[in-house]
Amino acid sequence: MAQMIVRNIDDGVKSALKARASLHGWSMEEEVRQILQQAVNEPAQARPKLGTRIAARFADLGLVSPLPELRGQTIEPMALSE
Repeated sequence: MAQMIVRNIDDGVKSALKARASLHGWSMEEEVRQILQQAVNEPAQARPKLGTRIAARFADLGLVSPLPELRGQTIEPMALSE
């Protein structure tokens, strides 16, 4: 088994870990092991990817047709009037 040292943990985080460990009836060290195990075992698809999150955020703003892709196209600058 490997060992790890984590330095500079905020006092509030340490207190919260101690409280969680107490609720579960085990040591702080075991609590940290459990948290780390859960974190690495979460499915990779649990959180949507960035593009999906952006599309969902702006879905209700009234875009009625898909945006064209700009691959290989020349982009014209916007005309500004004075």
